[in-house]
Amino acid sequence: MSLSARLHSSITEIPAAEWDACAAPETADGGRPLDPFTTHRFLLALEDSGSVGPGTGWMPCHLALRQDGRLIGVVPLYAKAHSQGEYIFDWAWAEAFERAGGRYYPKLQAAVPFTPVTGRRFLAAPGTAPEALISAALRAAGQLGVSSLHATFCTAAEAQTGTTLGLLSRASHQFHWFDEGFGDFAGFLDSLSSRKRKAIRRERAAAQAGVDAILALTGPALEAAHWDAMWRFYQDTGRRKWGRPYLTRRFFDLAAERLVDDVLLFLAMKDGRPVAGALNWIGREALYGRYWGCTADIPFLHFELCYHQAIDWALAHGLPRVEAGAQGEHKLARGYRPVETHSLHWIADPRFRAAVADFLIRERQAVAEETAILTAFGPFRRGPRPGAAPDQD
Repeated sequence: MSLSARLHSSITEIPAAEWDACAAPETADGGRPLDPFTTHRFLLALEDSGSVGPGTGWMPCHLALRQDGRLIGVVPLYAKAHSQGEYIFDWAWAEAFERAGGRYYPKLQAAVPFTPVTGRRFLAAPGTAPEALISAALRAAGQLGVSSLHATFCTAAEAQTGTTLGLLSRASHQFHWFDEGFGDFAGFLDSLSSRKRKAIRRERAAAQAGVDAILALTGPALEAAHWDAMWRFYQDTGRRKWGRPYLTRRFFDLAAERLVDDVLLFLAMKDGRPVAGALNWIGREALYGRYWGCTADIPFLHFELCYHQAIDWALAHGLPRVEAGAQGEHKLARGYRPVETHSLHWIADPRFRAAVADFLIRERQAVAEETAILTAFGPFRRGPRPGAAPDQD
């Protein structure tokens, strides 16, 4: 058997059917992919729209591994000229390395650009061990002479495999909502403490009173005007939060052409026009909240569109999980639980690698302690104390 690895400067060089057979083999039954973000169509939209590529600091160099000419694995891989759009940030590492006289950029990043969602990064076809892809990526990093290789928001299994191959593992956390057999939103509320339950009811009532309607749009129901509105919301949030939205306007146009069955848009309407929106991606087992924005200041509308509506929709459509993106301890009070996320890091310079490894040991301990504290302060019932009165609204 002959194994060959090659880097591709565009995903167009790899046929969509071959890529998706590695990235989403579960779609062979006609259903949705587990991870809509590693599909050929999503990554192609990023490239065709100019959201990644020349001038962006995200240069595609996707890894394809073939056995006797047959594609057996791929890695969404990018040469990075900065550390923007990653959400597992290494700015401090870059600064320290360059102050010591090193050159941190370019680096290699196995990731979905601008997307802090856990999923496989070493997309091995069924029957292929991911070790082969990780090893191929390490060889590519060595041959290119880059400072480092990073796989962000990889799976726990990949993190474990990567550490056995000598990569450094890093931990962080996000907030996810899980269906525990609630049935509907009322059943979910019943699982919360009385105080938190009342707070969410007040939030929802106030938000819904501030608008005329909230639309849930996907597939053919998404029209050009809806995408125009969401683009405005995205631009406004991007300018206020980090100063530079990553996605281009063309990406939204291509999403309207190619990705409508993958997305769910919540739009809040007032006086016949959209005043806020939340854009989500639909996976086989999860709803992924991605972008939010508004042009009107309506109390609690952000929580309603991004968290409560997402839970409602997931319950109605049998999705057991909602992932609401990076950061946000405020999600805890709305039923989202802290969940550990993982990344892998290879650093060429042995002295710098040792320093980062020491830092990661201490960081992992701090993350574990913070996750435990946040979990303890969750909004869910602890169970009635012996002899206590029933929990009542």
